[in-house]
Amino acid sequence: MHLKYFLNTALIGLLVVACQPSKNEESQEPNASIGLPNIILMVADDHGKDALGCYGNSVIKTPSLDRLANTATRFDRAFCTTASCSASRSVILTGLHNHANGHFGHEHSYHHFSSYDEIESLPVTLEEAGYRTGHVGKFHIAPTSVYRFQHRFKANARHPLEMAASCEDFVKDVAGGPFFLYFCFSDPHRSGEFAEELPEQPNRFGNKTEGYSGIEERTYDPSEVLVPAFLPDNPATRAEIAQYYQSISRLDQGVGKLLDYLEESNQMDHTLIIYISDNGMAFPGAKTTLYEAGMQLPCIVKAPGQKSPGVSQEMISWADLAPTILDIAGVDLTNRQFHGISFRPALEGQPLDRSEIYASHTFHEVTMYYPMRVIRGEKYKLLMNLAHGLEYPFASDLYASKTWQSVLDEQLANLGNKSVQHFLNRPLFELYDLEADPNETYNLADDPKYGEVLNGLKQKLKSFQTDSKDPWVYKWNYE
Repeated sequence: MHLKYFLNTALIGLLVVACQPSKNEESQEPNASIGLPNIILMVADDHGKDALGCYGNSVIKTPSLDRLANTATRFDRAFCTTASCSASRSVILTGLHNHANGHFGHEHSYHHFSSYDEIESLPVTLEEAGYRTGHVGKFHIAPTSVYRFQHRFKANARHPLEMAASCEDFVKDVAGGPFFLYFCFSDPHRSGEFAEELPEQPNRFGNKTEGYSGIEERTYDPSEVLVPAFLPDNPATRAEIAQYYQSISRLDQGVGKLLDYLEESNQMDHTLIIYISDNGMAFPGAKTTLYEAGMQLPCIVKAPGQKSPGVSQEMISWADLAPTILDIAGVDLTNRQFHGISFRPALEGQPLDRSEIYASHTFHEVTMYYPMRVIRGEKYKLLMNLAHGLEYPFASDLYASKTWQSVLDEQLANLGNKSVQHFLNRPLFELYDLEADPNETYNLADDPKYGEVLNGLKQKLKSFQTDSKDPWVYKWNYE
């Protein structure tokens, strides 16, 4: 009822706005008086669902994210549509799959992917609707003409308190009108440095021996971290997960500072707050894959006026974010086309008319051509590996990880619960019963008992590709 209450009172506000004093005379009242909620979209970099207190991890310390979840809706089945930074962010900000918006892979350096010039993005649409728009932290999408923000705040994307401080005035400027803040961490992405002074010499994940000014560094004992089932439980993996946790606990402090700003300026009840990640944790078997660990992610949404926590089991995807945000912002979506839907009803406790979600991954780095298309339902999940004749390509940082190098050095047969052979050499189709096999270990695609299920999902996947104008739909005819 909290979102309905906010929207109803906003309509009343629109009727009386003509009687409000001028900007010079009015007091610092929240933006509800003109019917437009503030919007903060926080995007972490490679933060899996495995590492938050509010999602059940009893080891990691994420007090600020847990604080947010205490008055928000926690989505337990939320999915990115492509498990790669740039491509995923293009979906988040357009509501279109990457194969349709043109951002097939990484934007930076020689990878050089970008969206089509005619794409309508979320920040531009919100600006046209009367919002002040601002961005801080990692960007990693192109071109800037498509993903245009009025304000770009400079800060170290590994220093969340510096990021927050850079946009404090923007957030607290109540008289300036409603705002959209795109707040993007570089944590907990892997860094190019290794902790050579520590056992196993793990990747630092952006952590520094001298720490960051004002940040309370939280370190973790590798023997106490929780190792997901898809990873080898060995010293190298545990050492890297400990660094990953530390990076997330640093990120968490930036979330807390933003929440403080909203409370200090009396805007908490008039702000839509969303916390997500672009893709799964930067470990083999998650990031760059469309297995569950790569695409099932944290999603915490605090609706305007929400006071109590909720948990939703509705399936949503990052293609839904733009239409949902615009819906809550009161933007007319009648003539806009998205591949997602607004999940605003789920924030009001209503079911969504949906039985599956889709995913589309094509590149990570430009050298990593491995297009995958996915339909994920309540029980079954079908992955189509369009380049199945190739060995699965590694992201450079994942190949260099101590976790993967330990698999090679120890000549392990398994990467967690999957065989290394299965991980590297994949068939055209992978079919999993997620109820019986949530870790996606047993491929049922060649089992005659599941022939009808397989064919039904194939037809749905082909229809999805056709409807979303996927160039790779031609593979059905020619290969």
